[in-house]
Amino acid sequence: MKRPLRRWLAGIAIALLLSIGALVWVVATRLPTDDEVAAKIAEGFEKRFGVALKIGGAHWTLLPMPVLVLSDIATDQPRPITLRRLTLQLQPVPLLQRVIAVDDIEIEGLVLPRASVQAFRGKGPKPQEGGGGVVALPAPWTLAPVPVEQLRWRDVTWIDRRDIALAYDGDIRFDPGWRPRQARVERSGLTPPARLRLDRQAGQDRWRTRIDAGGGTWNGVSRLETQPDGKLQLSADLEPRQIDIESLAQAFGRSTSVAGKFSGNTTLVAEAGSADELGALIRSLHTRTTFSVQPATLTRLDVAKAVTTAGISRGGTTTLEELSGTLDTQGTEDGVVLQYSNLKARSGVLKASGNLKLFNRKLDGEIAVDLVDGVVGVPLKVSGTMSDPELSLTGAALTGAAIGSAVLPGVGTAIGARVGQQVEKIFGGGKPKKPVPKPKARARP
Repeated sequence: MKRPLRRWLAGIAIALLLSIGALVWVVATRLPTDDEVAAKIAEGFEKRFGVALKIGGAHWTLLPMPVLVLSDIATDQPRPITLRRLTLQLQPVPLLQRVIAVDDIEIEGLVLPRASVQAFRGKGPKPQEGGGGVVALPAPWTLAPVPVEQLRWRDVTWIDRRDIALAYDGDIRFDPGWRPRQARVERSGLTPPARLRLDRQAGQDRWRTRIDAGGGTWNGVSRLETQPDGKLQLSADLEPRQIDIESLAQAFGRSTSVAGKFSGNTTLVAEAGSADELGALIRSLHTRTTFSVQPATLTRLDVAKAVTTAGISRGGTTTLEELSGTLDTQGTEDGVVLQYSNLKARSGVLKASGNLKLFNRKLDGEIAVDLVDGVVGVPLKVSGTMSDPELSLTGAALTGAAIGSAVLPGVGTAIGARVGQQVEKIFGGGKPKKPVPKPKARARP
């Protein structure tokens, strides 16, 4: 759920910056027209971010409650950030004391192309500018201890580098210090749901964490701590239980070559220089999950075929009694790197172990396969992509297969591969071999 968290937090930050600055101006002036409100907001946005903003419509009222509604908003970018509707409702009493306290923010139809959002990185207000590092306010205006009571969003869509668009709904209720008291974020309209829920525990920086995904659960505790060096650290301990892998992947527009339900344990950690570097915190996110899938199916690979034919294998299936291992994920500027280690698989046909790296849908790894007929440690190369994975014998084993077939004709290329590999080791791992001297001819009597 780390990628959905990153997406909706980016949308929230932009909405807050847009909205609170607009409200300050509205209450600080006397009876501006709707057009003046729209013009002032667009002017302030461009001054802050260096990007022009188009606002299709604006409407505000003071009674019975101060409310501002903006519609048909778009940034002036090659691929604009668009917002269908933004509604803000203020608490009237604090306004009399020049204190901004937003009762409710509702966002509808926000579209966030990744490249367009990145253009705003590092352009937000600095802590020294006032407003607690979230938004700058003109003196003598200040933010309330809880500047926003509730934030709600519907149909907020993140478009990633592969042009996959995923929509999210959710809401947050805040405590002082921008700490979520309760939070919910979920993929829009999915069955079974893909949903994250947070509940703060006794005012501490600890949250009961409940995740519903792939028909299973991924529950535990999350923490937010300030380290002695001043860095902010986010961590979590979670327990995935009976999560369907294919359903989980499909919920986020991804494909997988493994079918089955997994359980295990997950740890999560991320760090940033301060609370004002939320983006850096999310980009540094690292997770580690030990998992077991029982039973499991490799839906696009036939491992036994790859061994017994001593050639490249695409397609087919492999049924496993169990697949286990450790998955590490690490966020980078260019995407998330997935590293599988200590992979172990077993079935009535084979046993296998190995490691695998997945980055930008490309596969790179090796596994060693033991067949029940006694072939031990046949090395296979894993390559290709998630949608078109490929298994093949490694270069050394492929050469050895031919040698093995010649030494043991009729036994099969799989055993030949293993024998050939040992022959290669005996002769120095592929180094040039000395020619075998021809036997001397016997002298005739």
